[in-house]
Amino acid sequence: MATPAPSTRDRIVSAASKLFYSEGIRAVSVDAVAEKAGITKRTLYYHFASKDDLIAAYLDMRDQPNLALFKRWFAETEGDAADKVRGVFFNLALSARHPRWKGCGFLRTSAELANMPGHPAMKIGAAHKRRVEDWFNGVFEAAELGVHSRMLARQTVLLLDGSFAVVLLHRDPSYMETAGEAAHALIRAGAMHP
Repeated sequence: MATPAPSTRDRIVSAASKLFYSEGIRAVSVDAVAEKAGITKRTLYYHFASKDDLIAAYLDMRDQPNLALFKRWFAETEGDAADKVRGVFFNLALSARHPRWKGCGFLRTSAELANMPGHPAMKIGAAHKRRVEDWFNGVFEAAELGVHSRMLARQTVLLLDGSFAVVLLHRDPSYMETAGEAAHALIRAGAMHP
């Protein structure tokens, strides 16, 4: 049975995603997205009222797949919660070694929109980062790390996002591995002092 063709809207978001991630949101014009999607600019504007709406859709499309990938890496790593979180960082470091890796699309977009805190994409990025933190919190609660679970989740997110920034700057994924070791140590220390 053949897979149904993606909708025009999905094609537009897919084209925007590739362009925005590889070149940045400000560098990519609506014309370039329409061309990559194989549609007219008018058709694009039929589906999206503005470029801002398209940017928001790009980040919204990344939200659940990114979190699902973290969850998969966590599940596939042997050991306790500390080992599994370190596994997320190590898998990210593997991804960062790919030549097309450009860092965290949420953080890069927020840097480009730093002067527009009310932008819909900023709200979607913030919501995504909260979901990641909430997921870590749930992981740590399930590991019975007690009252420290929320603090450990926040510290882990800080290590994660800090490593995204430093790896992008230096092009050295070992920083992500170092951040994973730091997260591992924090979680182990939290487990010893519930």
